[in-house]
Amino acid sequence: MFGLSALELARIQFGFTVSFHIIFPAITIGLGAYLAVLEGLWLYSKEQAYLQLCHFWSKIFAVNFGMGVVSGIVMAYQFGTNWSYFSAFAGGVTGPLLTYEVLTAFFLEAGFLGVMLFGWNKVGPGLHFFATVMVSLGTLISTTWILASNSWMQTPQGYEIVDGRVVPVDWLEVIFNPSFPYRLVHMSIAAFLAAALFVGASGAWQLLKGRDSKAIRTMFSMAMWMILVVSPVQIFVGDAHGLNTLEHQPAKIAAMEGHWENMPGESMPLILFGIPDMEAETTRYALSIPYLGSLILTHELHGQIPGLKSFPRDDRPNSTVIFFTFRLMVGLGVLMLLLGIGGALMRWRRKLYSSRLFLRAAVLMGPTGLIAILAGWITTEMGRQPWVVYGVMRTRDAVSNHSPLVLSTTLAIFVVMYFIVFGTGISYILKLVDAGPDVHDGHPGSGNDPQNARSARPMSAAPDHPAGPTAEREEH
Repeated sequence: MFGLSALELARIQFGFTVSFHIIFPAITIGLGAYLAVLEGLWLYSKEQAYLQLCHFWSKIFAVNFGMGVVSGIVMAYQFGTNWSYFSAFAGGVTGPLLTYEVLTAFFLEAGFLGVMLFGWNKVGPGLHFFATVMVSLGTLISTTWILASNSWMQTPQGYEIVDGRVVPVDWLEVIFNPSFPYRLVHMSIAAFLAAALFVGASGAWQLLKGRDSKAIRTMFSMAMWMILVVSPVQIFVGDAHGLNTLEHQPAKIAAMEGHWENMPGESMPLILFGIPDMEAETTRYALSIPYLGSLILTHELHGQIPGLKSFPRDDRPNSTVIFFTFRLMVGLGVLMLLLGIGGALMRWRRKLYSSRLFLRAAVLMGPTGLIAILAGWITTEMGRQPWVVYGVMRTRDAVSNHSPLVLSTTLAIFVVMYFIVFGTGISYILKLVDAGPDVHDGHPGSGNDPQNARSARPMSAAPDHPAGPTAEREEH
């Protein structure tokens, strides 16, 4: 296909499937925590707006959770089909870590998900809240194990190579490898931000449509508070993550910055824009700010980092790609911070729910959290190249012996099926968002009170109404 090698096609296929997959767990992590907060606030205050929002977002959570599970299974199979040499070499580490994820997180989520979705009138309020918290906790535990595995591939520790295979010798070092804490916190916050932007865009959309209710105002307000508080924290965490990456993967940082060589005694500029040329070993049309590169990357006025020319050509990541994906991620992060500050300003001026310009901006920012996550993952994974396990195993040695024809065919099938299956799922989620939460105030005995109504129906966009003989008698 297009003259690409089997290695390149295998990488594209995995990149395509992981790009679809990652958006679902990211939203699941954020919405899981959001649902736990909403239900806790409802139990504490008995405010029906929290209950309406909890019921509404649980539907979207359920659809999103299902698509995340399905897309994740496909990725697991690819380790055996497309990357069999990697699995044979590093399976002693990655296999147990992924198994722990299933045993601890997936079973926890699966066990309590049914209670959370369908147990409103089956169990007491306290037990239902406990189930919601367990589901939310399960999403975070899942994130922990997945990132432990991926972080080990970035900064491998606690292993020995015996007979050509990786053998773990210290599981604490394997799990808590040098990049793991930074990447776990960075990804978790990114998921919370992505969910907050999604929720905020949903609320802004409803307000623009004239559906101004307490529940919609509550969801929009909570999202704006979350963005205001969390976005600066993410910038701080990202800076710490960058310093850790500079220590353990300096070539990645050099490629991200389009930095090729140091001049003795000079500080580094920050290149805002340019076009890195891997063949010419230069960044063309560079627009830079003096000293700022040194301050940001090393926290010193005249600090320097190794340039790409100091690494062998075969060990250099593709700067042409990750230079732009990194700037896309950072640029969107700045816009998120500005949106949070803008929300605080609108709140102070008492125009948070009425400024149509700000509401439109919130709608436009809705998908940016997911776009930033995708850009960040491309930066991280392509920045690790040409290694699949950094400094230990090259990607070209990890791929299975498939022909380009086989990989081209399966890639084409994946593209078609993914756009059909997940395109349908995403469009259904957007339909749910467009419908919005039930704007009628709930009251005891009504269909808006889950303790007195039928089980929540996560696959339905229609408003809930009383059901069953008792509810029908009350309604009439």
